[in-house]
Amino acid sequence: MRRYWLIASATASIESIHTEGQHVIVKPGSLKWAAIAAAVLPTACGAQGIYACTDSKGRKITSDRPILECIDRSQRELTPAGTVKRVLGPSLTAQEKAAAEEKERIAAEERARENEEKRRDRALLVRYPNRTVHDKERGLALAQIDEVIKASAKRTQELVEQRKQIATEMEFYLRDPSKAPASLKRRVEENDSSSAVQKRFIADQDVEKQRVNVRFDEELVKLGQLWRLSGAASSAATPAGAAAVSSAAPAASPSAKR
Repeated sequence: MRRYWLIASATASIESIHTEGQHVIVKPGSLKWAAIAAAVLPTACGAQGIYACTDSKGRKITSDRPILECIDRSQRELTPAGTVKRVLGPSLTAQEKAAAEEKERIAAEERARENEEKRRDRALLVRYPNRTVHDKERGLALAQIDEVIKASAKRTQELVEQRKQIATEMEFYLRDPSKAPASLKRRVEENDSSSAVQKRFIADQDVEKQRVNVRFDEELVKLGQLWRLSGAASSAATPAGAAAVSSAAPAASPSAKR
């Protein structure tokens, strides 16, 4: 590394600037000394960073390279003018680095979650600008399920009627059902199976209605907060508009009188 330094001699009344393989001697105050100093010293300072920190003992240290005594704390890299160019963080062990990366990962996930929640809130407010719209959509969702249940109930009733017909035919084999034809036995099994399917289906739809109501109830709680915030923002903007209208009204009054 090239090093530059200025040596002032009080006894020899001369000043010297040293570089690698060079030794220049000029008289103090001469124009040549000023030119060399202006050309050499800024280049030397720019070639090497200036680092500053306060170590664990409270000592303020500066150096032309990162400071070993401050490896466990932040260091400032300064420009030749003394302003902060950048801040170097403390050197971390592998375990500390892994912990810092994990902390940053968790923070990034939390930021992403918050952004996603804000996006969903905006979409919810656009979809349901007021309680009337929300209640209407709840009603439509429940009505669709009711229609499905109604169709299943109708099918169940048809199966009941079919079972009555089957029972009428089975009366001939009450004493010995094993003598009933295979086709009749198959109709009994199919009727029982279909009735069980419809019963389970209606039960599932009842559960779906509960789920829909829970979803709309949860949305309503969230929407209540969003509607209040939206209303507060609108109310805050209204006085300004009203003031503008009221201030414009006196200006129109003289012309009205004329």
